[in-house]
Amino acid sequence: MRGPSALHQPRFISPSPVYRPGFRFFRALLRFSPVQRPPGDSLGRGLRICYRYLNQTSRSFAAVIQALDGELRHAVCIFYLVLRALDTIEDDMTISLDVKVPMLHEFHSYLYQPEWKYMESKEKDRQVLEDFPTISMEFRKLSKVYQDVISDICHKMGVGMAEFLEKKVDSQHEWDKYCHYVAGLVGIGLSRLFSASELEDPIVGQDTELANSMGLFLQKTNIIRDYLEDQLEGREFWPREVWSRYAKKLSDLAKPENIDMAVQCLNELITNALHHVPDVLTYLSRLKNQSVFNFCAIPQVMAIATLAACYNNKQVFRGVVKIRKGQAVTLMMDATNIQAVKAIMYQYVEEIYQKIPSTDPSSNKTQQVIASIRTMSLPGGPMVSRHHYSPIYLSCAMLLAALSWQYLSTISKATEEYVQAGEN
Repeated sequence: MRGPSALHQPRFISPSPVYRPGFRFFRALLRFSPVQRPPGDSLGRGLRICYRYLNQTSRSFAAVIQALDGELRHAVCIFYLVLRALDTIEDDMTISLDVKVPMLHEFHSYLYQPEWKYMESKEKDRQVLEDFPTISMEFRKLSKVYQDVISDICHKMGVGMAEFLEKKVDSQHEWDKYCHYVAGLVGIGLSRLFSASELEDPIVGQDTELANSMGLFLQKTNIIRDYLEDQLEGREFWPREVWSRYAKKLSDLAKPENIDMAVQCLNELITNALHHVPDVLTYLSRLKNQSVFNFCAIPQVMAIATLAACYNNKQVFRGVVKIRKGQAVTLMMDATNIQAVKAIMYQYVEEIYQKIPSTDPSSNKTQQVIASIRTMSLPGGPMVSRHHYSPIYLSCAMLLAALSWQYLSTISKATEEYVQAGEN
């Protein structure tokens, strides 16, 4: 919203690329993905151009996407570029609302119009609009099952963008709805692509509730952690229904005299986000393909580690809450199977449990949701030991750690212009 109060501007139209719609989900994947595999020389000219645009708009997203197996890699590449083009329209404040709203509603139809392009954008990623014919051509070359998914998600996201152009996030229901539009739909679309590729079973794409939770958990984590950054940029995404119980204005939570109430509000929102963890574990337990599992699991364990770092932490309102790179590398190395992910989730919810203040208004709810996560984390296999590895495993692990550290350092440099808070 660019209306009377810029503080209620939705992430959809933030001038910062950090808040572009749908890319929260992609963005959460980017810093901890396997080393990039560049597309081969055998690709056609159009697809090579698409991968070039992918690298130009975000080398980090390219690293994530190009780690996927087979034709799924191309489908997700095109999915990303289509959403980037849609977002560029939405993000361009030189386009009047009477022009923008119809474009958002109809954008999915442009995928089937070979000559459609938009030459009047002033945004830095305008090349995806100016050369949209190349992107839409490669879209139409995809199997119909991929086309149907991408077109459908594009349509729904465009409608959601239009709805939240001038709408505040008031209730917790609207918070869920907003997060659905900007991240849940991406989770649903990716899940449907996974199933369409036959790398995953049909149920992965059919169970939209679980896929939506995957996106919501990441989105809420980012919104919670980014409180101060958003305030400094004049944005508000914490739901009024929650923060209004602790302050007259959301910005008041950053005042030193309000720090106790601020932390209580923070803890309530973290408790809300934790309710998605059981869905996350159920979703991940269904995945069979290793590249898909890594693609999905790593950002989720990063999210739970972030929430554990933020819980009951006054620093959220004073500066940056970061996960150390060494910690990130360990998570990336460990989160390669469901039992390991369960162990990681258990570890971090226990860390939160140990920090629950007895006087916190949300303490009972926090304990209850942690109990449900414990129940899912403990059964189904032994906890993964991190202490008794074979010499061969240790050698491989050390090599992977070195490569991962180098990769993370590269990604950190590539994204440091727009990543300021807690995601390195």
